[in-house]
Amino acid sequence: MVRLRGTVDPVATLYDLKPGFQALLRPTAGRLVRAGLTANAVTLAALALSAAEGAALALQPAASWPFFVLPLVLLVRMALNALDGLMAREHGQASRLGAVLNEAGDMAADLALYLPFALAPGVEPGLAVAAAAGAVATELAGLAAQSAGGARRYDGPMGKSDRALVYGAVALALGFGTPAHPWLNVVLAAILLLELATVIRRVRRAGPEARP
Repeated sequence: MVRLRGTVDPVATLYDLKPGFQALLRPTAGRLVRAGLTANAVTLAALALSAAEGAALALQPAASWPFFVLPLVLLVRMALNALDGLMAREHGQASRLGAVLNEAGDMAADLALYLPFALAPGVEPGLAVAAAAGAVATELAGLAAQSAGGARRYDGPMGKSDRALVYGAVALALGFGTPAHPWLNVVLAAILLLELATVIRRVRRAGPEARP
């Protein structure tokens, strides 16, 4: 759980699993550094992977295989995001450029992966676009908290990892041929509402006194 002012935040999020995930990847981070790779290169690799998958979804919105691939891409992207952080913090590769690349890359990757859902047959495009924009808004809210002098916020209920889980499950359903209408529009509306709740939650907890 995320702790605020000595209390337990009642809204759990998949981000709570990050320390364990990082522990599994820590040896790999060390090997990548010894091989001469940088944290920024890993960040850019995650963005390139997301852009390639997003292009496949956009160019073939009625095909099954891009949706089957999406959950794997989301998992690999999550691993790369954890690796670049470990390499930056624990191997002396932290930099201002890296911080910018990390945040901007995450938001660009979200747009690349989630905007193409607007092209899927049976989907209300406006809802899909709004949900993708909401993903960016949640991350901007987390950064705003940091700019206000507090910690970077990762509160749920619809953080980056939570979105990946939902979109990955949706992609599998579409890949198996489940018609998108009307259930996917309901899911997208729910994602949008939860993103709005996440933005409000992060902004309300902004400031130097609200630290995880």
